[in-house]
Amino acid sequence: MIEINLLPGQTPKKGARGGAGVDLGGAAAAIGASVKDPWLIGAIASVLVAGLIVAGLYWYQRGVTSKLNEQLQVALQDSSRYTGVIKEKHRAEAERDSVVRQVELIKSFDNKRFVWPHIMDEVSRALPPYTWITSIVQTNMGGSGALPNQAAQAAPAPKPGDKAVTRLPTVDSTSVPRVRLRIVGNTVDIQALTRFMKLLEASPFLEDVQLDKSSIVLIDGKEVTEFTLTAFYQVPDPSAIKTVPVSLAVR
Repeated sequence: MIEINLLPGQTPKKGARGGAGVDLGGAAAAIGASVKDPWLIGAIASVLVAGLIVAGLYWYQRGVTSKLNEQLQVALQDSSRYTGVIKEKHRAEAERDSVVRQVELIKSFDNKRFVWPHIMDEVSRALPPYTWITSIVQTNMGGSGALPNQAAQAAPAPKPGDKAVTRLPTVDSTSVPRVRLRIVGNTVDIQALTRFMKLLEASPFLEDVQLDKSSIVLIDGKEVTEFTLTAFYQVPDPSAIKTVPVSLAVR
C-alpha cells in the first residue's frame, strides 16, 4: 500500500502490519506538550489525590462497618441469651425489696409498742413519797406522730413503660412516735414536786419536762398541791436499754 503525504513538514505514521496503529506514547506527549498551564496541572493533580483519598476512606469505612456488624450480631445473640436471666434477676430483686419493706414495717410497729410501758415505768420510778398521780394522757394525738426528721418517704412514681408492680411505702424502722404527755398529780410537799421533775428529766426516755401550773386544793379537808407537768418521750441511747430473759413457771 502506497501512502502519499500531501502536508509538507509531517512524516507519515507507521502502523501495524495489515492496518493503521495508535501511538499512545505520542498522544500522551502531545497532550503534555499542549497543556502548559500550572493551575490546570494542579487542579488535575488535586482531583486525582482527592479520588485516592475518597477511595481509601471508602475501603476503611467498609472494614469498620463490617467489624461493627459482627459485633452487633454477637451482642444480639448475647442479649437474647441473657434475657431470661435478667428477668429472673429483676423478679428476685422485687421480691427481696418487698420482704425488706414488710420487715421494716413490722420493726416500726414493734418499736412503737414499747413507748407507753417505758413512760409508765419511768413515771412510777421517779414518783417520790407523799405524791400520787391522778392522770397521764397524750396531748398530741392529732399530730403526725413521727419524729421531725424521720418522715416516711413516698414510693417513687413508676417510669413510662414500667410494668405495674405493687409498691409498698418506705418505712423507717427506727422511727418512734413523738409522744407529748400531760401528767396531773397531787403532793403534800412542794419539795417532792421539784424532786419528781428532776428525776423525770434525768430519765433517758423523757425530756423537756415543764411545770404548766400548780395550785392548792382541798382533798378530804386537807390542803395539797395539785400540779400539771408536760413532757416528751425521747428515743433513748441503746446502752440505756437492758433486756432480760423471760421465764415462765410451768406447773
